[in-house]
Amino acid sequence: MKVCIIGASGKLGRYLVQHCLQRGHAVTAVCREQSVGKLENFAGRIVIVPGMTSDRAVIARAVDGCDAVLTVLVPWGVGGYATDTAQAVLDFAESGARLVFSCGWHISRDGQDRYSRMFLATVAVFGWLARALRFADIDDQVEACRRIFASSRAWTVVRASDLEEGDSEGLPLWRRHVGDPALAHNRTRRIDFALFMVEALADDTLVHEAPAIASRRAGGVAGGAAPGVC
Repeated sequence: MKVCIIGASGKLGRYLVQHCLQRGHAVTAVCREQSVGKLENFAGRIVIVPGMTSDRAVIARAVDGCDAVLTVLVPWGVGGYATDTAQAVLDFAESGARLVFSCGWHISRDGQDRYSRMFLATVAVFGWLARALRFADIDDQVEACRRIFASSRAWTVVRASDLEEGDSEGLPLWRRHVGDPALAHNRTRRIDFALFMVEALADDTLVHEAPAIASRRAGGVAGGAAPGVC
């Protein structure tokens, strides 16, 4: 399978590259030009397309001929970065390509998710502060996912709980809604977030699903990421 990974230079992106190569996939990686060096461990094994992931011309070139696209959907800045990235993937990916996007639990497809007061407060505070500092815009990721959900493409939006580093604990479990008791520990290894996304490429039961995921092993959270930042 030929897979394009958009946002390949970040922590999650590099795990996506790793998992794809382990499965024998041909990988085209998109990242900002200044971040190409972060992919040096994969030199000679992947094709790198440098450029902003919100640049439609960059995305069109990168996804050409790819069977699947894995997108790290991060809402950097306040200029619609995530929305522009998602729209470019939807517009230019090959017909029939499998599309898998990453985001956080704060994204809700049908409004049936049940969030704790602490979670909602954290999202509100982080969202306000990030936008005030022009660092990120959570509403941008919300709009990006709204467009994905409205699309007839073969998409999956994987919604991760708090992220931590560490050895793999295996494929995370998933439920359709946040608030399910099975997800109560609110913890996922970043390497396993990537694993779930890559495994989703071959799982047609996840098409048009927005699985909320968490580790199969309950435990304390260490080094969790802010909502939606992977």
